[in-house]
Amino acid sequence: MTRLTFMTALRPTRRPGPLRAGLLALALAMGSLSALAALDVGDKAPAFLIDASLAGKVFKFSLADKLKSGPVVLYFFPAAFSNDCTIEAHQFAEATDQYTQLGATVIGVSSDDIDTLKRFSTTECRNKFAVGADVDQAVMKSYDAVLFYKTDYANRTSYVIAPNGTIIYQFTSLNPTRHVANTLGALKTWLARKP
Repeated sequence: MTRLTFMTALRPTRRPGPLRAGLLALALAMGSLSALAALDVGDKAPAFLIDASLAGKVFKFSLADKLKSGPVVLYFFPAAFSNDCTIEAHQFAEATDQYTQLGATVIGVSSDDIDTLKRFSTTECRNKFAVGADVDQAVMKSYDAVLFYKTDYANRTSYVIAPNGTIIYQFTSLNPTRHVANTLGALKTWLARKP
């Protein structure tokens, strides 16, 4: 069942039948379980090296190397070019200057192949930030960011990682609209507390 079909099945009707009530209960359970899956604040962020694309150019993205320059915003997304992932990519692209002013690097990660992400990095990410291809899901699994009910995809989870490799913020929600505001807020709070 596609996400659209699944969400359509959850739309309220005049008299919800047992099937719709069951689907609603399943959706609520999935939402609460997915929020528990992520690594927690204070955990050490797993190091990774991944094929990535920025502005259509492929390179190796090393978390350890990027952390030498400042905090990293790592966000996982289910699938390039899907409606919600496109919305989220546009929001991250529009906020890139704000992240840069805060000294942060942004990278998005999905299980899409690098050829797909080369196109996504130019069209939807607007040449503003890198996206990484985690085809074998090694990074997704190390960050507990696999979508549990559709394991070929990443859950929509965002992390802010301090330069010392510690996770200072994490947020999981399939709704793409709050990840940018939340990670920017977390960076600002962290910088304000920094000695």
